Amino acid sequence: MLRQVLVASLWICSFDLGLAEDPHLNRAYQLMSETPLIDGHNDLPWQLRKLFNNQLNTVDLNKLEGTHTNIPKIKQGRLGAQFWAAYVPCETQYKDAVRQTLEQIDVIHRMCETYPDTFKFVTTSQGILDAFMENKTASLIGVEGGHSIDSSLGTLRTMYQLGVRYLTLTHSCNTPWADNWRVDAGSDPVQSNGLSPFGKQLIVEMNRLGMLIDLAHVPVSVMNQALTLSAAPVIFSHSSAYAVCPHSRNVPDEVLLKVKETRGIVMVNFYNDYVTCSQKANISDVADHFDHIKKVGGAKIIGFGGDYDGVTRVPDGLEDVSKVPNLVAELLRRGWTDEDVKDALGNNLLRVMSEVERVRDNMKNQVPDDVPIPYAEVENPCRTSFGYTDAGAAHSVSAAALLLPLALHASMFTN
Repeated sequence: MLRQVLVASLWICSFDLGLAEDPHLNRAYQLMSETPLIDGHNDLPWQLRKLFNNQLNTVDLNKLEGTHTNIPKIKQGRLGAQFWAAYVPCETQYKDAVRQTLEQIDVIHRMCETYPDTFKFVTTSQGILDAFMENKTASLIGVEGGHSIDSSLGTLRTMYQLGVRYLTLTHSCNTPWADNWRVDAGSDPVQSNGLSPFGKQLIVEMNRLGMLIDLAHVPVSVMNQALTLSAAPVIFSHSSAYAVCPHSRNVPDEVLLKVKETRGIVMVNFYNDYVTCSQKANISDVADHFDHIKKVGGAKIIGFGGDYDGVTRVPDGLEDVSKVPNLVAELLRRGWTDEDVKDALGNNLLRVMSEVERVRDNMKNQVPDDVPIPYAEVENPCRTSFGYTDAGAAHSVSAAALLLPLALHASMFTN
């Protein structure tokens, strides 16, 4: 109780917003003072590249205009924790994707260092809670798109060491080891029938590292394969419900049920095109996705994944990150309990992240996977074959490496 009073007082003193006339909004503010709002995906770092070429010294995030996100909006929106997207376009694949991704990781770190009173860089579930206690926005990194690792487990591990805590397996292009969501839309050809053998290796290695597996941009085939193979819960960092809006970026009901079975989370996207499958949407439409996911999978699999600054259209009432308390109030207005709301705000993501960390600890005696992807699967004019003694060698995956996560997956439901 002392903690809740302290945090509530800090929020009130920091934002000085006074009491809202809407009792549901008042209640939303109270709940957000007790449980951190954890958003799964924000593309402000990409805006920093587009607008300023990552020259952070020329920007004041307290006064930044024209974006969904700045420091005053963050504070008004009670943003407790944010996964900042280290995103680079698919056009960088086979070219300079790794360099550009490292630069996006760098700008996120520098953003936290430049505004230490607002942001605290963290890499663990406990770190999120610690930052919340300090009245700071816990800042984490998610790499959006498997093309960013250039089909290299060594690059994946290096990014983990730099603080990356989730990898979105694809963006809007196939990688040599995974198909992307556009396959289901008929826009891209099937290449790997979901995940290739190397893609399955990658799932195991992410479990071993303690990196969240993000399925936000993958086809249903990859969703099902990852949910079966992963020993840890998965996330959809910014996706909505397919039954409400039948877009291939959204999650169908049969997958929602598997997410429930494996204790994962779907963090609802606010992009109009994924909310109503049209250019117009409002806050009630977004709440419909929350209601549907809750109906199918329960309140324990829901989170917030606004996709602010990564989309061109957002719903009326959710114009920027400052407006998220309005959505919380709408859920309360619809009869969501305090417990349901607090689960969606942050408790679900904290649980998922804690379980990912537990699986990592259980796999601590497993050595890093250093079997490279077959050269024939990545050969292109920009890639050399140094280290490959036989560029045409067949793929070799340790059976034990793939079976261990399945055993751990089963143990999740007995522990």
